[in-house]
Amino acid sequence: MKTVFFLSLCLLIACTSPDTFIDETAEKEALTVLLNEFLDGASVNDYDIHNRFWADDLIYTSSSGDRFPKETILAGIRNAEPTDEPGADYHAEEIQINIFDSTAIVAFKLVAVNPDESRMEFFNTGTFLKRDGLWKAVAWQATRIPASAK
Repeated sequence: MKTVFFLSLCLLIACTSPDTFIDETAEKEALTVLLNEFLDGASVNDYDIHNRFWADDLIYTSSSGDRFPKETILAGIRNAEPTDEPGADYHAEEIQINIFDSTAIVAFKLVAVNPDESRMEFFNTGTFLKRDGLWKAVAWQATRIPASAK
């Protein structure tokens, strides 16, 4: 009898766990909105959007193979010289999102369109954790797609 009660209690706890009721569609939509807001902000070097997007314990690996933390990204934006010249416009294509409870993997093709209409493309993969109700990127990998592979 104790075994049946214990198993029933475990099943009840498992079924009422907050992770059980994750609305995967809503979380994917929230991450897509966050990604697009970030890319819009990154197009104009928006410090606040970078600060919101990246977790404090971020590990970022650039397409050139350099690895650095969030503070390096923020310092680069803080120290950038103001310019009236338009920069690249960034957007995401082929977005794929997998949700695992409070962890998400976001993979997409990052497209940078320069003012002269030339394009650069990168495969990006980000690992996000949901902390205090907010998704933040804790790991990032960028890989430049060579022109020969397009």
